[in-house]
Amino acid sequence: MMSETRGSSAKILIIDDEKIILDLTSIILKNRGFTVLTALDAVVGIELVRSARPDLVLLDYMMPGTDGLTALKEMRKEFPDTYVIMFTGKGSEEIAVELMKAGASDYVLKPFNNQDLVERIDNVLRIRAMEINNRELLKEREKLLEEIAAWNRELEQRVQEKTAALEKAQTEIVQTEKLAALGYLSAGMAHEIRNPLNSISLFVQLLKSGTEDKEKLEYFDKIFKEIDRIDGIMRKLLDASKRPKYELMSVSVDRLLDTTLEVFKPQTEIHHIVVERDFRRIPPPIQADPTEIEQIFTNLFLNAIHEMQDNGKLTVQLDHDGQNITIRVSDTGKGILKEHLSHIFDPFFSTKNSGSGMGLAVVRRIVNTYKGKIEVEMSGPTGTTFCVKLPLPPP
Repeated sequence: MMSETRGSSAKILIIDDEKIILDLTSIILKNRGFTVLTALDAVVGIELVRSARPDLVLLDYMMPGTDGLTALKEMRKEFPDTYVIMFTGKGSEEIAVELMKAGASDYVLKPFNNQDLVERIDNVLRIRAMEINNRELLKEREKLLEEIAAWNRELEQRVQEKTAALEKAQTEIVQTEKLAALGYLSAGMAHEIRNPLNSISLFVQLLKSGTEDKEKLEYFDKIFKEIDRIDGIMRKLLDASKRPKYELMSVSVDRLLDTTLEVFKPQTEIHHIVVERDFRRIPPPIQADPTEIEQIFTNLFLNAIHEMQDNGKLTVQLDHDGQNITIRVSDTGKGILKEHLSHIFDPFFSTKNSGSGMGLAVVRRIVNTYKGKIEVEMSGPTGTTFCVKLPLPPP
């Protein structure tokens, strides 16, 4: 908004050591509706500027003590919104130029014409109003630009968050579709493969019963072992894509974690792995199949131990917020390669030489069955953290 300080709304201070000039100028300006203050020297005048903050100062150049040029410089430095018109004597145009360079808005030669003085005052006040308004507009512009920049940063952050969420959701959809496709495939394969597999097993048993050659008997045992291996792979395929028979009961996750860790105690001791239980808040029991929940922990612990062949640390953190149970399983291994992160829950994907690649696919299927979430929360040279969230029943 433009700051109008012309006419009767303007406050003017006159500083002049000549009493006659001071009184005469004061009368002229008061008659024109200005609010007028007066001072006989620069020191008193500067104090009045400091206390009254006039819009305009009429300042005499030639004064005893502090001269007009010194007073002008001090005023313009300390009070930039107070404009100054200088009084100078005739024949001092060079001084007037110096005064203008020092910050004076105009100068008036003594003796002055009353009408000319008023016109010059009106002109300076008009310029002052415009310049102050421009400064305010520039400040407002800077403020708006800062707000726009802040909005842009917030918008970019939201876009990044939404993009990441969409990518994550798309990944989950793709993995769910893969499991669905695997379900159809494995169900058909189980039927088509197990029938001839049973026949092979039966014929091998018949051959074995009529053989006494020790070496050949060993071959038969190896064949049975491979048959069992094929059957095991089929079971894993079915487990990853389709929920087997289950029985819901009250499951205390903290107790199940302790039981599963106890099972892995021989392995952790052999590999000199320190196990840290960080049970912060014990969640209430949930309705679940204990075998399924145990399978989640078993697969995560197996992967963690595999990454730490010697002198590692396995940390199991348990917490809840009243809505979800949060289990974090952390190791101090070498981490998962960045290019592998998007595939670790895919069926058949494995970085182990002897792995089937079904462990984490089974874990995701179980977690999804309970409407939970699993993700790699952190992975790098210092280790990997898997985070599992299982919803608690509403209170």
